[in-house]
Amino acid sequence: MKNREAEQNKAQARPVDRRRFLALGGITTTGILLGTSGCGSNTSGSSNTVKIISSLPRTGSAKGQTDTIVNGIKMAFDEADNKAGEFAIEYLDLDDATPAEGKWTPERETANADQAVKDADVMAFIGPYNSGAAKISAPILNKAGVLMISPAVTWPGFTKPGKGDPGEPEVYRPTGKVNFTRVVPADDLQARLGADWAKSMGVKTVAVLDDNEVYGRGVATLFKERCGEIGIKVLGQQESIDVKQNDFVGLMRKVKGFGTPDLVYFGGTSQTKAGQIAKDMVGNGLGGSKLMVPDGCYELAFIQSAGAELFKTLKCFVTFGGPPPDRVSGKAKEFVEKYKAKYGKDPEGYAIYGYEAGKVAVEAIKRAGKKDRAAVLAECLKTKDFDGALGKWSFDENGDTTLTEMTGSTVENGAFKFVKRLDTPG
Repeated sequence: MKNREAEQNKAQARPVDRRRFLALGGITTTGILLGTSGCGSNTSGSSNTVKIISSLPRTGSAKGQTDTIVNGIKMAFDEADNKAGEFAIEYLDLDDATPAEGKWTPERETANADQAVKDADVMAFIGPYNSGAAKISAPILNKAGVLMISPAVTWPGFTKPGKGDPGEPEVYRPTGKVNFTRVVPADDLQARLGADWAKSMGVKTVAVLDDNEVYGRGVATLFKERCGEIGIKVLGQQESIDVKQNDFVGLMRKVKGFGTPDLVYFGGTSQTKAGQIAKDMVGNGLGGSKLMVPDGCYELAFIQSAGAELFKTLKCFVTFGGPPPDRVSGKAKEFVEKYKAKYGKDPEGYAIYGYEAGKVAVEAIKRAGKKDRAAVLAECLKTKDFDGALGKWSFDENGDTTLTEMTGSTVENGAFKFVKRLDTPG
């Protein structure tokens, strides 16, 4: 899911919880202590305490999404009484974004990974949110044998040999061992099914844009390739935007010069100007074309940045791994109901993936039965037929989830509206 580039938590703490602030590189991060006492350090602390770190953009427009991911993680720990077997859990909610950038930065993600490596009590690293961030932290954590569980990263190259860039996924595994796992389907599936959905809607021509970042450029390229396979004509060349620009009026004129497309596909996120792309389409004569965006835009921040009224004119379609919160059943529905009861609002799309990642981390530590990174990692990779909120699923030999459900939604009345499952015929 995602170089979903870019985004406090007002979750109600249990009586045993404490908050403390760790100053790191000039950026303040919040450490939430669950069920134990002590403070973070680079040396092993209490023998009955394990630490789990999350690294997500907690500053900027992704904050609404990552608030709900962190809430989901905390719910998983809370339901385990803040324990993994005999160990008390200390959870550190770290920010890999900065106020200046409004999204994740290489420096922050590196600092978070280094903090995890140097603290011998850290047994698991939940995150990151962005594929570009994972490219930085994965090798660092791999060298130290720290388990990674991402709730949102979707670039195929982390887990799928031959599906990413040359040298992937080996470049993220300097030890030769797998330590990166994810609970969300990858972009090779999302891009293919997105293009097939466009074809089913009668799209014959498409303009492909991307944000020139790992996730966005990757999913856009895969979408373009699938269009070529199924007979959708790509007009012009795939165009990369400069996310520092205030608007894309010139780019829209260039797209129109190719011939007005039936569809504009933007590989990017809310943080990399998807909302501005939508506004500039309508403002520059492309409002009659459809817009399709990937899961990095499946958050309220995208609709807010474009303006809800805009989507009365522009037909917008969004692909996403798994069903939306209002279409779930079973344990997923139980999670949504518990979330709403606890936080007083609906979760965003990736909250349930944060919850599942937290559950997996707890189970791996519990099964390992000792505070040993290698043992925890080994137990996590053995996860088979996990009966969780996402359904019954397993990790394959590369740390990829066996989940394949993808859905398509549109934007109506300031919200996402489910349209169909994309991984089934019809």
